[in-house]
Amino acid sequence: MSIGVLLITKNEQQYLRRCLLSVCDWCDEIVVVDSGSEDETCRIAREFTDKVYEHPQWPGFGKQRQLAQSYMTSDWVFVIDADEWVTPELRDAILTELAEPNNSNVYQVNRRTKAFGKYIDHSGWSPDWVARLYPRSLTQYSDALVHESVVIPKGCQLKKIRKGRLLHDTYQDLHHYIRKTTGYLKSWTDEREGKRKSGLCTALVHALACFFKMYIINRGFLDGRHGFIVAWLSMHSTFVKYIDLWLRENYGNKE
Repeated sequence: MSIGVLLITKNEQQYLRRCLLSVCDWCDEIVVVDSGSEDETCRIAREFTDKVYEHPQWPGFGKQRQLAQSYMTSDWVFVIDADEWVTPELRDAILTELAEPNNSNVYQVNRRTKAFGKYIDHSGWSPDWVARLYPRSLTQYSDALVHESVVIPKGCQLKKIRKGRLLHDTYQDLHHYIRKTTGYLKSWTDEREGKRKSGLCTALVHALACFFKMYIINRGFLDGRHGFIVAWLSMHSTFVKYIDLWLRENYGNKE
């Protein structure tokens, strides 16, 4: 069975080469859809594949992944982000699993994430089972603007690939965190505006619950100072997105 890599990018020159080097020697196809990079992202991608497509108009994460899949011809789709890379153990486990494939399976891999220079092994971030491998003819990503996910068809089996890890370098520093999350927060509010109510109490409750869950219930304190920082920043982001929704509902587009 042929395996294709699906990748969407924008300004990822810092990470992209490491990502593509981890898949280029065992995958049959690499498809990259770029949404208007202003750096060397597309040039680096073309070192690994001729299937690089530039679509500056951003439709949201889900539809952008759907677009990338429409360019693919491989039997199986493996989805990866530019700031992720595949360990040799995960590569071998995927190839072993697909040696005798089941075309009704969607596979999850275990992702390990680094933030601010340290792997976060608690705080609800690990284990982090994400669906990333599936038959191209079976399914695709949802339409969600952000926090998109693979649609699991009725009767489909969700199976975990337990060997190996997908490594993820999510935030380099605080400025990188702010740049990255700003777009996510806006997309979250765009998707829910007019469909969901919010308020100051709602924002406070969700924010405090987020911190308590990450730092206490999911034992973020075991990640040391990084665990506290991640939980605090997540609390702040949660508060911001619910307040943004409330402000739009009550004060948006008014004279």
